[in-house]
Amino acid sequence: MAKIGIFYGSTEGNTERVVTTIQAQLGGEPIVSLHNVNSATADDMQPYQYLILACPTWEIGQLQEDWESFVDELESVDFNGKKIAYVGLGDADGYPDTFIDAPGIIHDRIKDKGAVVVGMWPTEGYNFEASKSVVDGKFLGLVIDEENQKDLTAGRIEKWVGMIKPEFA
Repeated sequence: MAKIGIFYGSTEGNTERVVTTIQAQLGGEPIVSLHNVNSATADDMQPYQYLILACPTWEIGQLQEDWESFVDELESVDFNGKKIAYVGLGDADGYPDTFIDAPGIIHDRIKDKGAVVVGMWPTEGYNFEASKSVVDGKFLGLVIDEENQKDLTAGRIEKWVGMIKPEFA
């Protein structure tokens, strides 16, 4: 059984491409398993000690449609002792007031359930006004802006994976 579970939603394929790259950089199968939340359940999440939750922000601060349907499943997961890392995708120029809100919305559902968040990411280098994913001056996790900063994606993923690898060892 894989020890890291990546749970993601992806409408246009950007999030799926990002998590597939993360999976490869963390060692691929069988170390890391991908789960699209459009067909996942809380039971799928339970066996993992290490979780990566990846969700793009849609429209004005909304969860991606598959996450919208899945987020209630989080109520049934025992997060005690689990380490969680977040990945968010968004469009800072188009939605500067709700940039990367989705991971913050998900985090609000589980923040008091015993999980430890790892992989906090600096806000420097992003042009935005507000985000529900900023906690104590940092993003909850990796932030990717494929619309405006696509050329930075590969480097950001590589740096972030290097940060979380020791946490997921």
